[in-house]
Amino acid sequence: MTEFNWRLKGRCYKLGHDVQHAGGVIPNRLIVAREMDAQRLVPHLFEETDPGFHTRAKPGDIIVTGRNFGMGPKSNGYIAMQALGLGLVCESMPFLAYRAAVGAGVRVLTDCIGATELCDTGDELEVDFQNGFFVNHTRGITREYPSLPDQLREIVEVGGNAGWLKQWWQRQTAAPMK
Repeated sequence: MTEFNWRLKGRCYKLGHDVQHAGGVIPNRLIVAREMDAQRLVPHLFEETDPGFHTRAKPGDIIVTGRNFGMGPKSNGYIAMQALGLGLVCESMPFLAYRAAVGAGVRVLTDCIGATELCDTGDELEVDFQNGFFVNHTRGITREYPSLPDQLREIVEVGGNAGWLKQWWQRQTAAPMK
């Protein structure tokens, strides 16, 4: 297994406030169809918000959003983000959206007040999700935000809920019977 990298360095993709999960992050038709295959979801990530996003995004790129990102307790879009190796920095997001992002294994920082004022699409960013450091190399700006809580890091590090459950099951089956 390769070393998990909490620090991402890549291009900024800035979105606004109140981006709904259905329609803003991933088309509603894929949510209704309960599509969970990352390979099928990736081509549709942000297609209604930023057409062609999946063709430009590279592992390490960082999505910066305003308030109320990802409204709606769905995980389809976060599965695609994790598959692309993206990070997510939000001014705020509802608890259920945060839970879905962590459950999909997305590196995420929330409660990042004013983050959208610190960057524009195309800026070169570096974000340390473990320690909460946000650097915009294009503008020479550095900020510190609340990091991902210790209790959630293991889930993100192993690729989300499925990875955590797989490791848990392996520990259970490897333990000697009493």
